[in-house]
Amino acid sequence: MKLLFIGDIVGKPGRRAVKQLLPGLRVRHGIDVVIANCENAAGGFGVTRDVVDELLQSSIDVLTSGNHIWDKKDVLEFIDDYPLLLRPANYPEGTPGRGSVVADGRESNASLAVINLQGRVFMQSLDCPFKGALREIDGLSRSVPVIIVDIHAEATSEKQALGWFLDGKVSAVIGTHTHVQTADERILPGGTAYLTDAGMTGAFDSVLGVRKEAALERFLTGLPNKFEVAKGNIWLQGVVVEVNEQSGRSSSITRVNEVLE
Repeated sequence: MKLLFIGDIVGKPGRRAVKQLLPGLRVRHGIDVVIANCENAAGGFGVTRDVVDELLQSSIDVLTSGNHIWDKKDVLEFIDDYPLLLRPANYPEGTPGRGSVVADGRESNASLAVINLQGRVFMQSLDCPFKGALREIDGLSRSVPVIIVDIHAEATSEKQALGWFLDGKVSAVIGTHTHVQTADERILPGGTAYLTDAGMTGAFDSVLGVRKEAALERFLTGLPNKFEVAKGNIWLQGVVVEVNEQSGRSSSITRVNEVLE
């Protein structure tokens, strides 16, 4: 099984990159399943029902998120209607939505599980993502050996620690949140593919997808201002992982960088 994980989709430029570039990527890499982090997909902050529908109709199979999942308040009204839209699994019990899902591949009969977690270092304090990961894994059917983890976290140390903690227990641990793709992709000794951050899908003439002028003003003055999504130089970033469907062990991991001409 080959899967594509798309780094944080930022606003309309990111959604346009997905719509135009994803069909070619699917064919070129023989992709069976597409997972994408969507927590910045609606105007740079959060998601709406229309945006979720648009992304799922753009051939994305599972949507993950993170600390911005609740930014659009009406998400509380519809998140339970979308089992393929995940929020971090380490929110307290009773939080709307779900933190993991089992999805079917499009080009094979195999299924895979996706788990969404959020880190705690320099971020909102949630339940322990390490223990949360084990709870989610224990709750999955043993007939689903392929398990992909999105760890949405600020600290590289926390992401790396989770990768080692889950080595041999899951197929891949892929980081999101920083919007800057890292170059440390590897297969860990237990067969788990790892990358600290998948990067960003959106406008790169920006500061993390935001208009650079607004970001510079914030840094220079320290005053709050309105962040708007940038528009220029649009890229899709992510990672392709090849996994053995029977063992759940990964055999390769390759970073993806595609520019929207």
